[in-house]
Amino acid sequence: MNRIDELFKKKSENILSIYFTAGFPSLEDTLPIMKAIEAAGADIIEVGVPYSDPIADGPTIQESNLVALNNGMSLRKLFDQLADMRKEVNLPVILMGYLNPVVQFGVEKFCQKCQEVGVDGLILPDLPMSQYLTEYKEIFDRYELRNTFLISPQTSEKRIREIDSHTDGFIYMVSSASITGAKAALSAEQLAYFERVRLMGLKNPRLIGFGISDNATFKTAASYSHGAIIGSAFINVLKSAEDQEKAVIEYIQGVINN
Repeated sequence: MNRIDELFKKKSENILSIYFTAGFPSLEDTLPIMKAIEAAGADIIEVGVPYSDPIADGPTIQESNLVALNNGMSLRKLFDQLADMRKEVNLPVILMGYLNPVVQFGVEKFCQKCQEVGVDGLILPDLPMSQYLTEYKEIFDRYELRNTFLISPQTSEKRIREIDSHTDGFIYMVSSASITGAKAALSAEQLAYFERVRLMGLKNPRLIGFGISDNATFKTAASYSHGAIIGSAFINVLKSAEDQEKAVIEYIQGVINN
């Protein structure tokens, strides 16, 4: 069974997914950061594939993409880094990035490499559903990769239900229509959106991302869903860490346990 499926089968609340950019802050930090995320008690690891034009991301993640690319990170290098990942990392691992690098690499070749190294799922924000269904779903399924779609407060109920019907794994609930970034608190409008989607009774689990940064925002988001995703705030931890492993563990345990 796919590790994402296994996770949601045995755990239905307070799921924490941590995003970071591969090759940031330093080129060879990818696997050590993944190991620290698991040691800290997170549930899912999202590895960002650096791209030169990450349109959905805010300044923090954009900067991490630029640093990683300047460090020499590429898809080929990432797969090399992940080659022995499953000897040390047991959590579900998702690659998050943009379609262009995947197409340049070769979609089937990319999926095959994902399966080889033990990647469980993909998040490609700029992949249209129609293209996914007609061109890629069969390939993703062949290599047992769960594809995650994003919804936002502007997504219609019809569209959300269509996404739900074509999803295996989980739905990524973007908390606002803006770009990614840590926020101090979640607004009443965001909470109303979370509640609206919760009451729809979707078949797939939901994780809330964008604006989740600490124990308070995590707990609030998790009270309306199955858990939450932290990205920009975690990138900031990596950016300022003197002892990387210690900083990662302290931050994540603070999010989970306070």
